[in-house]
Amino acid sequence: MSSDMRPKIGILLAQLGTPDAPTTPAVRRYLAEFLSDRRVVDLNPLLWKLILYGIILQTRPAKSAALYRKIWTPEGSPLLVLTKKKAALLEDSLAADLGGSVRVEVAMRYGNPSTSAAIDRLVEWGAERILLFPMYPQYSAATTGSTYDAVFQDLQKRRFVPALRVVPPYFDDPLHIEALAESVWEAQNAMAIPPDKVLVSFHGIPQRYARLGDPYPQHCEATARALAEAMRWKDSDYLMTYQSRFGREPWLQPYTDETLLGLGQTGVKRVLALCPGFTTDCLETIDEIGNLGEEQFRHGGGESLTLVPCLNDRPRWIEAMATIAMRELQGWA
Repeated sequence: MSSDMRPKIGILLAQLGTPDAPTTPAVRRYLAEFLSDRRVVDLNPLLWKLILYGIILQTRPAKSAALYRKIWTPEGSPLLVLTKKKAALLEDSLAADLGGSVRVEVAMRYGNPSTSAAIDRLVEWGAERILLFPMYPQYSAATTGSTYDAVFQDLQKRRFVPALRVVPPYFDDPLHIEALAESVWEAQNAMAIPPDKVLVSFHGIPQRYARLGDPYPQHCEATARALAEAMRWKDSDYLMTYQSRFGREPWLQPYTDETLLGLGQTGVKRVLALCPGFTTDCLETIDEIGNLGEEQFRHGGGESLTLVPCLNDRPRWIEAMATIAMRELQGWA
């Protein structure tokens, strides 16, 4: 079929989001949108609004802005910069099969470029069909589910609604695991001395969310098992933990920060850490694990923590993404 007869296919590369700038006002806007999402915080709405606007948004934005300034690049937020690179490379890769009938746009659930703005660009370009490709390998209502919400709610407002497909969670997809394993092998081989322990850290969610049916912990465990098998790790070679807890209620355990503080006391001197719940480096990987995590490990008696970069725009991951996308586009492309 000639390229001008092919249906135009748009791909939404969906990320959770990032502030527009590492400033207190920008971070306040971002956190207000993020923490107002009922998928993220499902407490009593009236009570939560009082807490959010009366306490959290009065104190947290300045602290978070200082952290963002530590990782900000001349081009902007690492999450946005790297995701744009990934989108451009994915579009180039898919063009080999689809020619000019495919376009990839970045969509942030919170912040910019917004989901609605990304869909606008695809529709204005002429997209008749859209493939939503979340950059979260493991499903969670607070990430994947919320992204679905944003896309569905936007489409409800449109007179013309393009056909829509969604890439399913790919937490144990062999292509994803192969790309992860390659990144870990490279980081491990670059270490002068092999690590005493590998720390596999995922973003946490409240335990209550899992009890209510969120499959996220099972997906994380499946990712860790598949990666361990690919790396030929014994159970004693690695630990799986959860980071970024917020608030007072119990979150998924074991906690990453407490684990890092305790590892040094058990004689572990060198840790190789990775965050396979993220496909793109961001504040939670670069600073929370790469900086603060190393401080916690050293404070507990450890010597060095080596952070494995996220998949970002690795050629193996771009190739994997293109293959996954083409798989989901069967019958369309």
